Formats: sequence, C-alpha cells, structure tokens
Amino acid sequence: MREWFTLEEIDESVASITRRTHYQPTIGIILGSGLGGLADAVEAADSIPFSEITYWPVSTIAGHSGRVLIGKLEGQTVFMMQGRIHYYEGYSMQQVTLPVRVMQRLGIQTLVVTNAAGAIHPDYLPGDLMLISDHIGLMGMTGPNPLRGPNLDTFGPRFPDMSQAYDHDLLALAQKVAAEANIKVHTGVYIGLSGPSFETPADLRFLQVIGADAVGMSTVPEVTIARHGGTRVLGISGISNKANLDGSTMTTHAEVLEAGKVIAPKMETIIRSVLRRI
Repeated sequence: MREWFTLEEIDESVASITRRTHYQPTIGIILGSGLGGLADAVEAADSIPFSEITYWPVSTIAGHSGRVLIGKLEGQTVFMMQGRIHYYEGYSMQQVTLPVRVMQRLGIQTLVVTNAAGAIHPDYLPGDLMLISDHIGLMGMTGPNPLRGPNLDTFGPRFPDMSQAYDHDLLALAQKVAAEANIKVHTGVYIGLSGPSFETPADLRFLQVIGADAVGMSTVPEVTIARHGGTRVLGISGISNKANLDGSTMTTHAEVLEAGKVIAPKMETIIRSVLRRI
C-alpha cells in the first residue's frame, strides 16, 4: 500500500496516459456505482484500462468498469473515469485520489463527481438526484485524510480552505438546467464514510442529527484533493435507497445498481447540459 506519491511518480502516471491519447482534456468526470452508461456517449474516445496506467489502482467492485475514456462530450474534451476506486477496497487514501492528481497535471480545471448514495433525509426517494452543496468528511476527521503526508506545494498549500468545496456557480447552473429539463433535484449535504458495510439505523439517525442528507463511501477524498489543487467541483448524488432509520428494510449493492438505471438518464441530462454551458 502506498502512503503517498511524489510529484515525479504522479507525472509517470500522466505520461502513461499522454502516450495513449492526443487529447488535452479540461473537464474530469468520475462516474459512480451503476452510472457508467454515460461513458458510451463520449465521442471518438481513447479508452485506457486502469491496469495499464502506471501506479493507478484497479477497481474491484461490480458496477465499476475500470477504464478511462478521453474524448469529446457536448463539445468539451473530457477525461472520464468509468468507475472509481474506494478506500474500503484496501487502498490508501493517496491511491484512491491519485486519479485526481493526474487530472490536475493534465490541465483539468473542472471536476464533475457522481456517486450512488443512500438517503438520510426522509423526503429523498430512490431514483432522486441530490446536488451536493457541502459535505461532511467523517473519514478525514478521524485520521485517513488524503492530504496526510508531505505536502505537494506544486498543487496547493499545506492547510487548504474547504469552505467552498463545491463550486457555487456550477451548483447554480446544475439547478437551472435541471429545472429547464423538468428534473426534480434536491440540494443537500453528502457525508462520506469508509464502508464497505452499510449503515445501521442508529448510524443513520446520528448522521441525520449532525446535518447529513445522503451518505456514501466515496467522493469526499476526491473533492478534498481537487480543492487542494484549485479544481472547481460539481457533485451529484444519485439516491439509491430510502432512509432506513427504523431498521425495517435491508440495503444491498444490487439495489444500488438497479437504482442506477433510473438515475443515469437524469444524471446524463444534467451533466450534458452543464457541459454545453460551461
């Protein structure tokens, strides 16, 4: 397990990608569980398996294809991760967030990060979308922060400000295009846990009390690294299951993937519309 990467090692990862593409992407997109269908819309894409990128960790979870697609989407040159890596897979936080560092070295200025999340807010239903206005980084608060280790001054300061983790202008644009497309969206707070076990009802009641609206096992580490390097972020959660605050239902990964079939078309509409207007 790698605790951190040097700038030279990050650039080795970059080189293994630039050898495989002639594109110069400016927008990164990370697709969460069950949301990989948008990858099919990338035009004239160069496809690179995670396993062929130096130092890049390989996704082991169903619903995460594990490849990078670089090409055109709505007139923008995008770097799309069809699948992501999670801390619970046994990787370090620095391995989980290496892709974001690579994107930054490639010149990417905006990151769109998606995920499948469980509802905490009682009004959220499976198939809904939540635009992320803020997050609670419970993992980072308790020790495994992705910025632990030597600071890479090339990217950002030792103590980065996280008061605007999610770009206000991108959030407003996403709200606008959702309204124009008649897609119902919530705006709320995402909380990132380490996983892989789903939450107990007591967990969920606690998370509700501290201000979270939806919960997942990703996103916060990637956004932390993105903001450290000055990358703008738009975050979108697809609500995969209803809040189980009383223990009356069970949550499964199959349920998460099934909800993705409902979520994906709405997510795609919003992302495409945002890309057209950036």
